[in-house]
Amino acid sequence: MTKTNLYDYVATVENYPEPGVSFRDISPLMGNGQAYKVAIDQIVDFAKDLNVDLIAGPESRGFIVGSPLAYALGVGFVPARKSGKLPRAAVSASYTLEYGGINELEIHEDAIRPGQRVLIVDDLLATGGTINATRQIVEKLGGVVAGVAFIIELEALHGREKIMQAGEVPFLALMEY
Repeated sequence: MTKTNLYDYVATVENYPEPGVSFRDISPLMGNGQAYKVAIDQIVDFAKDLNVDLIAGPESRGFIVGSPLAYALGVGFVPARKSGKLPRAAVSASYTLEYGGINELEIHEDAIRPGQRVLIVDDLLATGGTINATRQIVEKLGGVVAGVAFIIELEALHGREKIMQAGEVPFLALMEY
């Protein structure tokens, strides 16, 4: 088996969703079984030493990364949903959207027990707003953020620095642009 270069499975769409933006689309990666497996396996390897109890992923691509990761680790998955999508009592946090505006994420209030170790995952790290909102909720519920992991990090947007301002945590990005 040849070594899979994950960069080969990322499509760049120029001027999307607005002029001057180079959108990094992981749809080709997810559509290729081998590349998708390589990406998830690399995150599994990172997570094994973190002693995690749960994986949390923000809507919606965090679900695509987090669910197979939780399965591979034999732990639960906690979705961080957009406001109004959860049917039971939830804890929320708001964040600023990358292209303007404010959004809110929610997690069921009984999804994380105090002391549980949670790895937060998403497909892409941009400004860090979504991840920091997820982190705030995890911590409000008494969870411990064991680390964060991404398939792609957009370094120029300094999301990593914003995440670490809330406290240093183990960090993984499989690709950097």
